[in-house]
Amino acid sequence: MRYRSAWQSFFLVFLVGYMLVWILLPTKTYKNSWTPKMQKKLNSTYFREQGVNLLLLSFPPMLVAALGCVYLHLHKKSSFASSKRSYLSMKRPAMVAAPLGIVNAVELTFAAMFVLLMIWSLANYLYVSFEHLHMHTPGEKVVSLRLGYIGHACWAFLFFPVTRGSSLLPLIGLTSDSSIKYHIWLGHLSSLLFTLHSMLEWSSTYLSNFAGVIAFALLLAIWATSFDRVRRKMFEVFYYTHHLYSIYIFFYMFHVGVAYLCMILPGIFLFLIDRYLRFLQSRGSARLHSARLLPNGAMELTFAKNPELSYNTTSTLFVRVPSICKLQWHPFTVISNSNMEKDKLSVAIKPYGGWTQKLYKHLSTPLDHLQVSTEGPYEPASSHFLSHESLVMISGGSGITPFISIIREIIHKSTSESSTKVPRVLLVTAFKNTTDLAMLDLLLPLSEASVDLSKLELQIGAYITREHERPVGDDKNQIEIKLFRPNPSDTPISAVLGKNSWLWLGAIISSSFLMFLLLLGLVTRYHIYPVEKRGDNYHYSYKLLWDMFLVCASIFVATSAIFIFQKRNVSEEGNQIKNIELQTPTMSPSSWLTPSDRELESLPQQSLVQSTKVQYGARPDLKRILFDCKGSDVGVLVCGPKTMRHEVARICASGLAKNLHFESMSFDW
Repeated sequence: MRYRSAWQSFFLVFLVGYMLVWILLPTKTYKNSWTPKMQKKLNSTYFREQGVNLLLLSFPPMLVAALGCVYLHLHKKSSFASSKRSYLSMKRPAMVAAPLGIVNAVELTFAAMFVLLMIWSLANYLYVSFEHLHMHTPGEKVVSLRLGYIGHACWAFLFFPVTRGSSLLPLIGLTSDSSIKYHIWLGHLSSLLFTLHSMLEWSSTYLSNFAGVIAFALLLAIWATSFDRVRRKMFEVFYYTHHLYSIYIFFYMFHVGVAYLCMILPGIFLFLIDRYLRFLQSRGSARLHSARLLPNGAMELTFAKNPELSYNTTSTLFVRVPSICKLQWHPFTVISNSNMEKDKLSVAIKPYGGWTQKLYKHLSTPLDHLQVSTEGPYEPASSHFLSHESLVMISGGSGITPFISIIREIIHKSTSESSTKVPRVLLVTAFKNTTDLAMLDLLLPLSEASVDLSKLELQIGAYITREHERPVGDDKNQIEIKLFRPNPSDTPISAVLGKNSWLWLGAIISSSFLMFLLLLGLVTRYHIYPVEKRGDNYHYSYKLLWDMFLVCASIFVATSAIFIFQKRNVSEEGNQIKNIELQTPTMSPSSWLTPSDRELESLPQQSLVQSTKVQYGARPDLKRILFDCKGSDVGVLVCGPKTMRHEVARICASGLAKNLHFESMSFDW
């Protein structure tokens, strides 16, 4: 525990120091007193004008990212129960309002601090600029220039939230899924600032305005298609347009200059490492063993996995099916349990959009093999659900999927660890139609014969909102199980960098960044500096090309070498994995819940039937349900439509029931 506190104190000091740099950056003291002194010492013949920014703005995040990998490796199996109380207080909703959604006190505080930092920076930049107007070209709009600086500061943090395998986000209790909203906030703010910057007059010297015009045009396209209404109705337009970011960054860099690249380099550098690792992992095909097709159109895909791969509840797997679309990746919740199901991994898919509907039709046809590529699984930053005295899980529609993995984990704990006390569970789920009750079938794995529910305190309240009574003949709905023939080229799902992924990721981050600094120093000293020493101008565009090339080359070499080394070990283990033998139940819960004289043969199914109460033509009274919860520590998890999440958040934030600890899970970004 002492070592963890020492690590956390170290990271906190670095974070505070890094933020102090950003606070002091726009001030008169930094510009007039500190900058000249640092430039003499740091802008050497090896780094020229990039020296100061490399040391102050690029090096600290890269060091913390590398050391964070070591910390996460050492503490990945540690219990977080001791910090549960502080974590829960951080998650309590402080505000529920559009367009921000559900915001807790910590998020609200950091958002306010960031806005204050932007205001502080703009005010100081304007103060320094107006005091030294002779520094600018006559007629140049000083406000325009400084708005661009502030937008550039937003970009320094823009890529951290979307780095899926980040070692920085878990250090502060976040994942890329949970922090997508921060990327959205920063994206909107920076786009607004860049638009205001572009509406005013630009500098006619030094910078490439042509590159800036191209970058701004791309920015408008990306920004316009990222709004909620466009993204939901035309997801493919949003998806493909958003991938213009690489071209945008290229022209954006030519507009701002080489010295400013260092300010946003850490976020882009770490994102590129993660993106290249994802590319390497997704090149192969995952071994798909079976698909369970439910009467309501939902699907469960079961893959083979390396037994060495472990993951937490509510993890996410990205899936691509080339026969449907070669470019699109879609995230799905992992519903299997890595402790209960050592050699397989399952995801649940509900056919809402065009892609998932095509997948269901594809699986409904006679198939003996389906090529599927995967990325992940990506774990949540924390899995503290079992530490509660009781759990209330509230879901709507496909929102039940993250709760399936939690319930399976509780089943595993209650059967395999007799001394472990598991929480009581109340699952409240709202469905539109009776056929959606089939989603409850996913609570049990296919290999349900070994499942013992006798020690599990589980109650299920299912509400059918669009039907007032059970349709006649509904008990004929059947589950369809499809088994696939494995292809010799298919491989089990494994961790992208093997068993010690965090250590190897740390090695990639440190080696690739050091390689970049070494190559940049050599190119600058022996190619760029001799030209400038003669008094000639080495154009900044060529310097930018060198920087971008060296970043990509360093990442490519370091990541490829370590990935290939680990791939050999993973392949040897994967070849030893045998095919999974799966049992094939033939009835859905909608038929379990039909009054019948037939005796249910499956004890787990019978236990679920006895625990489930179905109400037709009604919606759950969430306030009554939550206020009736007894006990001092009740975890409230909600996943479903925005209105449902907001209603539960308001109830938990009201303070009328202080025993409720809220957490929202959302696919809605």
